[in-house]
Amino acid sequence: MNAPTSIVTNLIHELRSYTQQDVQMRWHGLSEELGSSLSAAMECGAQWDVMSLNERQHIAWPQGQVVFLYQRFTIPHTLNGYPLEGLTLRLDTAWWAEDAQLYLNGELAQAGDLFDFFTRLCLSEAVTPGQSFDVVLRLESPKHDAGALVRSQLIYEAPNHPISPEPGFVADELQVLQYYLQTLAPEKLAAVETLMLDEWQTSHGNLHQRLAHLRQRLLPYGDWVKQRQIHCVGHAHLDLAWLWPVADTWQAAERTFESVLALQQDFPELTYTHSSPALFAWLEAHRPLLFRKIQQQVKAGNWSIDAGLWVEPELNIVSGEAIARQILYGQRYCQEKFGTRSSIAWLPDTFGFCAQLPQLLKLGGVEVFATQKLRWNDTTQFPHELFRWQAPDGSEILGWTLPPIGTDFDPVQMAAYAARWEKKTESPHACWLPGVGDHGGGPTRDMLIKARRWRESPFFPQVQFSTPQQFLETVSSALSRSNPPGTETVSQQFLGQLPLWDDELYLELHRGCYTAHGDQKQQNRRGEDLLYQAEVWATVAQLITGQPYPKNRLETAWKGLLFNQFHDILPGSSIPEVFQDANQEWAQVERLTQDVLTSALETLTNQAGSAQGQPLFVFNAHGWPRTEVVDVEVPLGRWQIINCETDQPVDYAVSRVSNPLVEEAESERQVLSFVANDVPAVGYRLYALVADATENTKASSTEKNNTEEYVLDNGCLRVVVSADTGEIISCVHLATEREMFATAANQLQCFEDSGQYWDAWNIAPDYANNPCAPAKLLGLEWLARTAMRQRLRVTRQLNQSIIVQDYCLDAESPWLKVETWVDWQETQVVLKVNFPVTIKADHGTYEVPFGAIERSTIPTTEHEKAKWEVPALRWADLSDATFGLSILTDCKHGFDAQPNQLRLTLLKAPLWPDPGCDRGHHHFTYAIYPHPGNWQTARTPHQARALNIPLQSYLPAAVQPSDASADFPASRSFLSLDSNHLILAALKPSEADPSQFIARYYDAYGVASEQDPLSMTNSLGLTLGEPLNLLEDPLICSSVRPYQIQTRCLYTQKS
Repeated sequence: MNAPTSIVTNLIHELRSYTQQDVQMRWHGLSEELGSSLSAAMECGAQWDVMSLNERQHIAWPQGQVVFLYQRFTIPHTLNGYPLEGLTLRLDTAWWAEDAQLYLNGELAQAGDLFDFFTRLCLSEAVTPGQSFDVVLRLESPKHDAGALVRSQLIYEAPNHPISPEPGFVADELQVLQYYLQTLAPEKLAAVETLMLDEWQTSHGNLHQRLAHLRQRLLPYGDWVKQRQIHCVGHAHLDLAWLWPVADTWQAAERTFESVLALQQDFPELTYTHSSPALFAWLEAHRPLLFRKIQQQVKAGNWSIDAGLWVEPELNIVSGEAIARQILYGQRYCQEKFGTRSSIAWLPDTFGFCAQLPQLLKLGGVEVFATQKLRWNDTTQFPHELFRWQAPDGSEILGWTLPPIGTDFDPVQMAAYAARWEKKTESPHACWLPGVGDHGGGPTRDMLIKARRWRESPFFPQVQFSTPQQFLETVSSALSRSNPPGTETVSQQFLGQLPLWDDELYLELHRGCYTAHGDQKQQNRRGEDLLYQAEVWATVAQLITGQPYPKNRLETAWKGLLFNQFHDILPGSSIPEVFQDANQEWAQVERLTQDVLTSALETLTNQAGSAQGQPLFVFNAHGWPRTEVVDVEVPLGRWQIINCETDQPVDYAVSRVSNPLVEEAESERQVLSFVANDVPAVGYRLYALVADATENTKASSTEKNNTEEYVLDNGCLRVVVSADTGEIISCVHLATEREMFATAANQLQCFEDSGQYWDAWNIAPDYANNPCAPAKLLGLEWLARTAMRQRLRVTRQLNQSIIVQDYCLDAESPWLKVETWVDWQETQVVLKVNFPVTIKADHGTYEVPFGAIERSTIPTTEHEKAKWEVPALRWADLSDATFGLSILTDCKHGFDAQPNQLRLTLLKAPLWPDPGCDRGHHHFTYAIYPHPGNWQTARTPHQARALNIPLQSYLPAAVQPSDASADFPASRSFLSLDSNHLILAALKPSEADPSQFIARYYDAYGVASEQDPLSMTNSLGLTLGEPLNLLEDPLICSSVRPYQIQTRCLYTQKS
């Protein structure tokens, strides 16, 4: 005898067979374009071949092709004996096609795409037997993947009625009940299923009577289900750019929002949520009437702006300050335009989340972090639905794993999800997000009709439309048994009883996004660094000279950069048109920031003069003094560089470095390189550039004597390069006499990287098993061998690609810079550079936004093993107790590590969604930094900042001697953080009061404590004020903690 469960399943199938008819096997098809005329399909469709199904029961056809499907539906009197007259008939279909058109009796009735991929097309509100419907589907498969008609069935529906219930509806009710019992009360399942079977097998009368009796017997269990509640929130995830350009997004947003507003007229219970203030800012500027209607709905409580950030950005490889500005501009916009700040960071689709995000969000007035992306993990299942997420400094916020997005109002799917949710959280309140998504769309009329229908079912949880905040307030109140809903989104009692997650939220997927479209990563880093410098020097210029601060221009630049940090732009996972738009935005960011920076430096130096020649400034934008080799570009000729503090000439070297991949005309200019000693923090040192016609110059161009042909040695490092391969075969840290590398290092390694559906997003998990041929050495050439700088050029070929690398070792530098040019012409391969070390480290340390985290090199758990490619911001480090290696980067982010090996991922070459992704020329730099001790004693975060923002030489316009200030100091520090572990992240005027200023800094080393309070020295007339949050509101002073992010108000005498 069959178990009760299987018999009940058979009963459910039987009931569905009375009103649901699978028509998947009946489609006639033609794989050729018919043009605009459908008459051929209507006339000849029945003569086309019947389409076959694959093993998944799909109708499939090749990528990039169109298929026409035809079927005539003639209504019978009965279906398996059940009368159909008067019932509503719907065609339920789902597809995988980038363009879908559904025609009913020759008229276009429905359209869709890859994201609007399902419908329940109403063929008739009340069918008549013998009536016929001709349906034609035109489906175009994606260019990257085969297309499919996933399902198609006819569904006959009748209104709910307790005396004559519709069989298919009752079948769904039974399955809902079955799911709840299986998940939450398995001990009752057998008894309830036995009751179902006994009642069904012993009842008499017609089908409706038997169904009515069955439902009556099950009502006590329905009452148990009705104790639960599903909170529905209308939603449409809308990628700001992805498989469509940004201009398309604005149109999709307009359509979606107009649809929601129209539906709210007919379904006043409908609530809706959306994120991305950047999108609403566009609406405000270009569709003001629509924007005002949304404002009214927000005010009425029917529309929720759950944002927290300007866009839904990438959050692994952007700077901490960029995340701070995402929050600042997002929250300020919500406050100004909608009268409230968002308590929820709505990030359903971002590809992983850095460890410091809880601290940043909490400092931005956000209480809740929400995503569903962790459900995409390829190795482990994320264990929590609700959790307490803790940052390295101890800050905690509520983590909420959202239900799936882009979903229908599917009662069976909803019940299965809600039951699992309740089992994990013990909350009888679950949330569901009905609405078409990714390309917008939102809730449909059919979804809302179904919601009303199922609200009346005695076997379905209560259905209530809510906002996310209302839902969380209800859950918090119910589980903590305190604080009635409406008092606070998350009570501390509730938060304290949740499971703790004190790590990054690493997405076990999309590991290629740390690398793909390297041009976007490079422009992002350059934009972040330029914005930092422009703000610092514009602020100093305002305080010193009174020059007005260009707030509007810098805010425009910030918002352009923040938009391009969207999670499908910066990761490199969009179509070519998206990057064409992004590149224009990056160029605008650079123009604005360079103009501001140049103007500020001009203002600061316009009274500088020198009796000895042209003033030459070296500026240091960072908060600690620095000594580095500096480059200044000057006309060809002989020069002297004079230190204006000592009036003595300094040594320099002459060089000309050009792009080796591009033929360039002979330049009329040259580069002078000299050591700028002790350039003050946020300050400058002044030199003079003097034309020198004598032979008494300090220029150095003589090669150093060296018995080994390819050796670089500056007294800090001794690097030996192989004459056979161009790889580093020795790197000795001279102070400790430690050899850094066990075997050849800076070894270029290329691997096949194919077979992944998410081509740009992913790296093939088995890539290491598929190496390509090793690089071939094409040449070695000394470009400079002076006391100031040694530069050795290595040219190699990998398959069809040329890679040129300059090993550059500057005087007094503790690291070897590797400046790299690539002509990349590969397809579906990944390029890494390998560093096998002489130490064994049980973990690696990696920079994350505003901090650093450790990741194991000897993984034991499945989650640790899934971290076989990880992100870092500017550096990664392998160290043991005595020695280590840091790799510093200017725009590369992907790493993998073993106890004795660290590798940096340089390039990918995917074909989808951008067929030309990364093909062409690249120019980037990384640095090899061997050091005694660990990354903290080596001050790796400071070194990485120095690589990314080197000391800047600046030649102001010529000043007449009469205009020059006689007491212009030869050096000056405007501001200094007197701490070895704090790094300045921002210096700028206050958003609310331009007479006040703010400084943001963070503990980059995890060592801050109460015994080490901030000491700030400045010559700007600033006084250190109270702590602020990221929104620049006063912050209740708390204890100093490791990895803490701090924002302080700075007062002037005027303020």
